Amino acid sequence: MDQNWKNDPKLAGVDKSKLDMLQSLADQGSGKNPADMLPFLLNAANQGKSKGLRFSSQEISQILEVLKMGKSPEEAAKIDRIVNMMRMIR
Repeated sequence: MDQNWKNDPKLAGVDKSKLDMLQSLADQGSGKNPADMLPFLLNAANQGKSKGLRFSSQEISQILEVLKMGKSPEEAAKIDRIVNMMRMIR
């Protein structure tokens, strides 16, 4: 994933370490098939929690808004489905 998304002005209030962690996850998750993605994301969420890394609802909304920019409706819907799955698991 192109790292320019982290420079979007909408993310100015989000801690750089959080954005770097998300970039790292995106790099690690690229190429994973859908069946492997959910366990990967659950493991990543647990690791973040154990390190005390928490995202506010506003940060999550801002990040998702930026990530969906320029995506096709299908790609944006896929992002929304993954987010909804994660919310159900919480």
